[in-house]
Amino acid sequence: MLLGMICALASAVCFGTASVFQAVAARDTPTGTGSGVDARLLLRVLTQWRYLLGLALDGLGFLLELVALRTLPIYTVGAALAATLAVTAVVAAPVLGVRLRRAEWGAVAVVCGGLALLALSSGAEGHRAGTPALRIGALVCALALLAGGALAGRLPDRARAAALGLGAGFGFGVVEVAVRLIDGFGPADLLTNPASYALLIGGAAAFLLLTAALQRGAVTTATAGMVIGETLGPAVVGVAWLGDRTREGLAPLAVAGFALAVAGALALARFGEAPAAHPAEPAAEPGPAPLAAERP
Repeated sequence: MLLGMICALASAVCFGTASVFQAVAARDTPTGTGSGVDARLLLRVLTQWRYLLGLALDGLGFLLELVALRTLPIYTVGAALAATLAVTAVVAAPVLGVRLRRAEWGAVAVVCGGLALLALSSGAEGHRAGTPALRIGALVCALALLAGGALAGRLPDRARAAALGLGAGFGFGVVEVAVRLIDGFGPADLLTNPASYALLIGGAAAFLLLTAALQRGAVTTATAGMVIGETLGPAVVGVAWLGDRTREGLAPLAVAGFALAVAGALALARFGEAPAAHPAEPAAEPGPAPLAAERP
């Protein structure tokens, strides 16, 4: 349990730091087509060192997430990953010269408090095996995200940002669930398990949709959708179908901790993206610049 919680929090640190580098790279990349799922967009951002550094941190974070998901309930890991935004906010303050408002420091504290409650109340991961139908369902959801993303990319600006962000969150949620549905890691086990393909497709779709959301929409809207998608859905699947439980008598404490962590993350949604650089524009006055502004 302790190892799992440490890995979940370390994973959030990796993801939160990576998001700063990836968002700067996404904004500095030409948009290309108007599709929500634009593979060429991902190829273009891969030429930027900031995005590659972010991917390296994401890879480390994913390995830590795997360990956490094999030892903790999905709802605990999901809430810890939502804390990525708190990490990004704290990192952005000294590194990017961003001034955190008092309410945002309060939101960081709320996230930390929620995670503390979850750490106290979480039981061990559920040991219920996922059914074949659940494995196939995870794969179908992953494939549906690709089709849905293409349609979401053609929506009006605000609806597009919310839809792409929510789709990215569902993609990350598919990954969380798929990890629990993989029983063996031998070549034969992986190749014959639909959850293996759901993990790969869901992860790829999430990255594509998140990159498009950061580049084309209001960051607060996109990030809020992502947080909701990657926490609520997987938590329900873990409790309803995989046997995730809390420690005896501490279910209300776990629910409160989960709600606090997610609410605090939503309050920090603007930190889903680093500021775009505008060297040609003189600053109105000295001092830290705001992290990012929503597009009209």
